[in-house]
Amino acid sequence: MNDYRAKIEKALHAGDKSPKALYNAISEAVMENIKYSEKAGKKRASYLSMEFLIGRMVYANLFNLGLLDETRRVLSDNGLDPNMFEQIEDCALGNGGLGRLAACFLDSAATHNIPLDGYGIRYRYGLFKQYFDKGFQNEIPDDWTTFGDPWSVRGADEERVKIDFKGQSVWAVPYDMPVIGFSKDGQRTINRLRLWQAEPADGAKFDMTAFSKQDYAAAFRAANEAEAVSCVLYPNDDTDEGKRLRLKQQYFFTSASLQSMIRDFKKNGGDFANFHESYAIQLNDTHPAVAVPELIRLLILENLTFSEAFEIANKTLAYTNHTLLPEALEKWGVDLFCSVIPEVYPYVVMVQNELRRYLHTQEIAVERREKYHIIADGTIHMARMAIFGTHTTNGVAQLHTDLLKSTALPEWDELYSDKFVNKTNGITQRRWLGLCNPELSQFITERIGDGWLTNLSELKRLESFANDGGALARLNEIKRAKKEQLFWHAKFHEYGAELNIDSIFDIQVKRLHEYKRQFLNALAVIDLYFGLKDGDISKNDFTPMTFLFGAKAAPGYVRAKGIIKFINEIGKKINADPDTNDKLRLLFVQNYNVSYAEKLIPACDISEQISTAGTEASGTGNMKFMLNGAVTLGTYDGANVEIVREAGEHNNFIFGARVADIERAAPTYKPRELYESNPRIKRVLDTLIDGTFRDESGFFFKELHSAIIGPASYGNDDHYYLLLDFEDYVETKLRANAAYADRNHWAKMCLYNIANAGFFSSDRTIKEYAKEIWRV
Repeated sequence: MNDYRAKIEKALHAGDKSPKALYNAISEAVMENIKYSEKAGKKRASYLSMEFLIGRMVYANLFNLGLLDETRRVLSDNGLDPNMFEQIEDCALGNGGLGRLAACFLDSAATHNIPLDGYGIRYRYGLFKQYFDKGFQNEIPDDWTTFGDPWSVRGADEERVKIDFKGQSVWAVPYDMPVIGFSKDGQRTINRLRLWQAEPADGAKFDMTAFSKQDYAAAFRAANEAEAVSCVLYPNDDTDEGKRLRLKQQYFFTSASLQSMIRDFKKNGGDFANFHESYAIQLNDTHPAVAVPELIRLLILENLTFSEAFEIANKTLAYTNHTLLPEALEKWGVDLFCSVIPEVYPYVVMVQNELRRYLHTQEIAVERREKYHIIADGTIHMARMAIFGTHTTNGVAQLHTDLLKSTALPEWDELYSDKFVNKTNGITQRRWLGLCNPELSQFITERIGDGWLTNLSELKRLESFANDGGALARLNEIKRAKKEQLFWHAKFHEYGAELNIDSIFDIQVKRLHEYKRQFLNALAVIDLYFGLKDGDISKNDFTPMTFLFGAKAAPGYVRAKGIIKFINEIGKKINADPDTNDKLRLLFVQNYNVSYAEKLIPACDISEQISTAGTEASGTGNMKFMLNGAVTLGTYDGANVEIVREAGEHNNFIFGARVADIERAAPTYKPRELYESNPRIKRVLDTLIDGTFRDESGFFFKELHSAIIGPASYGNDDHYYLLLDFEDYVETKLRANAAYADRNHWAKMCLYNIANAGFFSSDRTIKEYAKEIWRV
C-alpha cells in the first residue's frame, strides 16, 4: 500500500472530484493489492447466511487497512470534505441482527487469522428504503449499487454453477468481496465473502421467436424469472408464490455454495470420506437448513452411499438457532417444497427415515416420536432437520440456550444432551467503537493503549478511572459531542428536525416486531406526557428527554406498520405542545440502517432493550450501546442478562416480569381486567380510539387496541405482556431520568459499562466457534 496516496492524488488531479469518482478510485487502489489468504490443505469454515448486513464498506475497509486517517488527510489537503463518502449507499443485504452478526463474524475471523468465508446472495436490491408520508411507512427499492460496486469481483464462467428448480434452471454466478482483517503490523488475513447472483441459463436469456411474434413479455420471461431469484431480500411471502420465491432463494445460494466447495475439493484430489476435515459449514438459522438433504444428494451423486453421505454431512454441518418463537422456526408444506425443488425431497425422506431408525435405537416411545419427525402432517420442519442433520446446535445467549433446552426444544435436548451449546453473540469493536466513535476511542487509547482493538477485554483496565473526575468529565464531553453530530445529521436527513442536545437521548433502534415492544415504549411516552401535562410529574425535577426510534416494518407486517404510524403521531403531538415540548420530544428516524446506527449509538444515553422476557434470542444492539457508554434500560432477556452480569445491575436499569414470572402469570393473565381497573393504562391505550391521534386509515389504531385487550375478550390478547410490565417500565424510566441528574455518577455508570463490554466482542465469539465447533 506504499503507493496508495500517490494513486489517490493522481485521481484527484484527473479532475473529477465527485464522491462517486473518488470512491471508485480509492476502492480500486485497495483492490489492486488484495490477495486472498488461502492455503492448500488447510481446513476452512464456511458461513451460510441469507443476510450479510455489511453497511458502508469504504470506511470500514480503510480503517482495517490503517488507511482511513491518511485518506482523510489527502481529501482535506485538497479542500474536500473527508466525510464525503457518507453519500455512498449502505450495502444493506440484511434486515437486522442476523445479518449484522454475520458481518461482524467475518470481520473478527479475518482479524484473528481464522479461515472463514461467507456465502450468501447478491441481491439486486437490499431490504428497502423507508420514508414516511403522513406518518405511514412507505417503501422504495434500495439500489445499493448506485455508486457502483468496486469491492466485488465477478467470477469467471467456469466458477458459476447450475441450479435446477422444477421447470427452471438458472446460473449462480459468484461475486467475491474481500473481508479485510485489521492488523497493526501489516500482516493481515483477507478472507472471502462470496455472494451468488442468479442469471438465466444458457439459451434462456432471450426468446427471439416470441419477440418476433411481438410477444415481448414472453421474450424476456425466462430472464426476468431467473433474475427474480436474487432480486430482493426477503420477498413478501404471504402468498404461495411469495413462499416459492423465498424457498428458491434459500436453495439457490445453499446449493451453489455446496457445489462450489465440492468442485474445489475434487480439484485438490480430496477423498470425500475426509470432506469434513477440509470444510466446516455453519448454517446461520434455518434459511440454509436445506443444506442437510442437498449435501447428501450431492455426495450421493459422487457415488457415496446414503449412510456415508449422511455421516459426512453430519460431521461437516453445524446449526445456529436464532429464535424461540415457534412461528420463526421455518416450515414448508410438502406440496410447496416439491413444486420448487422436487429432486431434493427424496433426500428429505431419507433423512426422515434415518431419524426414525435412530429414535428406535434410542428406545423413544412410539407415541412420543411424532414431535421429532422432520416430515409431519404434510409439513417439513426445517429446524428439526437442522438439529438432526448437524453435529452441533448452538444458541446465541446463555438464557436463549437454556430456554432452547428447557422450553422450546426439550425433546431434542433429551435426545442429544451434548449437541446443544451456547455461543453468546458479539460485535466487532473495530466498526462499533473504533470507526463510529473516534473520540471515545482516543479517550480509551490515551489511558490504556490500543490493545483493545484486537482484545476487547483490555477495557477492564478502565475501571481504575471510575473515581477520576477528569476522566468522567471527559466522558460527558464526548457524549455531548456525539449528540451534536447526531443533531446535524438528523437536521439534514429528517426535514429540519432539531434535537435538544441538552436532553437525555433515550433510543430504541431495531427491527420492528411486536416482541421487541416498541409499542410498549410508545405507550410509556404517552404516560409521561400526560404526567407532565397534568402535573403528576414535577417539571422541575424532570430532566428533558428525547425519545428516538428507528425501525423498518416488513412490507406485509400490517400491525408493525400500525405501530410506526402510532409512534409518528405521538411525536407530532408532543413536539408541538408548548406546555411540555421543552421536556419531552420524539423523533422516529427514517430509513434506519447501519450508517444511521453509527450516528445514533454513540450519542445514546439510555439503550432501550425491552423485549418480553424469553423472546429475544440475544440482541447485539444492546452490546453496541453498552460499548459506547450507554446504560441499558431493559428486561431480563437475551444478552441483557449477561450485560448486567458483566457490568452490574446497579449500573443499568432492569424492569419487568422474568421468564418464570410470565410462566406463572400466563394461565390467568387477563389484560382487559388490567385495562379496566387501572386508569393510567386505560387512558394511554384509549388514545388509539378516542381521537387523540389521527389515523387516516381508520383501521390501524383500532386493530392495535384490539390486539391488546380484544373486542370484549377476557383471554390473553396481549401476547407480549405489555400491560403486565407497563407500570414497572414507566417507573424505571423515571428512575433513570432522576439518576441522570447526577452527571458525575451517571458518567461512572457509563464507564463501568464500557469497561465491562469486553465479553461482547465478536472476536471472543468467533474464536469459540473456531475452537469448539469448527475445529479450524
